Amino acid sequence: MKSSQGYSFKNTPKSVSISITGACNLRCKYCFYNNEMEQLRDLKTDQWLVFFKTLAELSVMDVSLTGGEVFTRKDLFELIDGVIANRMRYNLLSNGTLVDAQVIERLSQGKRRQRLDYIQISIDGASAAVHNLSRPDSFDGALRGLKLLLKHHFPVAVRVTINKHNLQDLDKIAAMLLDELALPAFGCNEAMPIGSGCRSDQEVSLSQQEKLEAMRIMKRLAQRYPGRITASAGPLAKVKMYDEMERARAGEEIQLGWQMGYLSACGCIYQKIDILQDGSIVPCCMLPELKLGNILSDSLLDIWQNHPTLDALRNRRSVPMAEVKGCQTCEWNEVCNGSCPGMAHQLTGDFNRANPEDCIRLFLKENGIERIQDAI
Repeated sequence: MKSSQGYSFKNTPKSVSISITGACNLRCKYCFYNNEMEQLRDLKTDQWLVFFKTLAELSVMDVSLTGGEVFTRKDLFELIDGVIANRMRYNLLSNGTLVDAQVIERLSQGKRRQRLDYIQISIDGASAAVHNLSRPDSFDGALRGLKLLLKHHFPVAVRVTINKHNLQDLDKIAAMLLDELALPAFGCNEAMPIGSGCRSDQEVSLSQQEKLEAMRIMKRLAQRYPGRITASAGPLAKVKMYDEMERARAGEEIQLGWQMGYLSACGCIYQKIDILQDGSIVPCCMLPELKLGNILSDSLLDIWQNHPTLDALRNRRSVPMAEVKGCQTCEWNEVCNGSCPGMAHQLTGDFNRANPEDCIRLFLKENGIERIQDAI
């Protein structure tokens, strides 16, 4: 099935992200929904296992098990086995601090390693002094868990969230992960003023000037480590996106995976959906307040195919930027895509607005520059 802008839409979700618990052993400064998640009650083991059967019936290919912190659930390995029994692959998102020898042993049993795509660990500094400013009292545990996984040859992904605390530590972080630990690559994003993380916005989120500095640093690091630093959001992603926008506005033909001039930034809504720990169905973790139903009472298939909110999110791609409120007179609207609808909804109350955090016009104005590529 195709959308009006030619994007592929599957009749059932390819992937499902499941927050199996709101419990976490950390209180990270930029966590964007920890308090909201704690207010929801975790589903019981048998309720998740029944749901995994539903996913198999829908031919879902893989699930991401997230939290909170996944390793706080005592039944985690029973849930993993439930995913495997229903012919799906899986990945785990973790802070790494609870990964120990026993976890390694249990992950090695049965088909748990065979069906595992990766375990993502968050690292936000090359030392405890930096990492712990964002993720208190966790550096030693996170690094120990990461090294254990690497020692036993588990597939690992590392995520670095760029913020005020680690901006000047990025070179050391890259050297630790890519040179010392010899990871093939790591991913990065940016702390965002969204959800409960808004309360720490001034402490952790980058200013416009700091975003420019982060872009300079990440562009240099990407050149130093070709193909080994990835990003779908944050400073490194903006280096690429803003470059494409400037070149397109100058008349150059650009080959893109998204359509300029429309609210076309988010493609997740065409292939994945998220479930919160109480069974609430939401478009994604960036839109946890948009409850579409609950797996205990509603048909996931019907919601995926027919829910008006999902239809509206998918139809964003047909909305010209020149008709988006606040963007009608912007000189960049013909080469813009509006960026993340989750951020737009959080900051403006409307997912059919542009995300102010990624506005190139505002970025240029507040940094006093005319061309971003000249400045980085």
